[in-house]
Amino acid sequence: MAELVADTSALVSIGIVMGSNPNPLSLCLDVYDVLVPDEVVEELQEIASYDDNHGRAATAFLDRTNELAVQSVDLDAEFPLDDGESAAVTLANEIDAALFLCDEFNRLGLIHASLADTRLVTTPTLLSVFVRNDQLTSDEALTLLSDINTARSWDANSYVQRAHSLLDKA
Repeated sequence: MAELVADTSALVSIGIVMGSNPNPLSLCLDVYDVLVPDEVVEELQEIASYDDNHGRAATAFLDRTNELAVQSVDLDAEFPLDDGESAAVTLANEIDAALFLCDEFNRLGLIHASLADTRLVTTPTLLSVFVRNDQLTSDEALTLLSDINTARSWDANSYVQRAHSLLDKA
């Protein structure tokens, strides 16, 4: 199975809709070996301490970490990303992961440039891939994206608008 390394931002996005049917984490686990570095789990634990949508999403995800592989990496403290992003990029490069799942839209250019041979995908793009692979209908993906969009305040996000446009045509 291909390996997918995820960053905290994307796991919070997926955590928002983990109570949905179909569940996007279950779809990921059906297709990919999902890996995260220790730093991402630590960031999720910190976010889970908040009593809001993001905290509940992080908690939902942490409840299923036994289904993922959590790995340690040597963190480059000089790298200009936060610890979770930096560790996830390092892990993706170390294992030559097929995909890097990240919703840190303000830093995507730097993250993309930091990946050696790993394809960068966002949660909206991943939902589109699930539609192309007949794991989701376009209506199911649009519902999931709408729920994530509301919780994450992504109304002006061009990646989300593009995904909506593609899913509307599917």
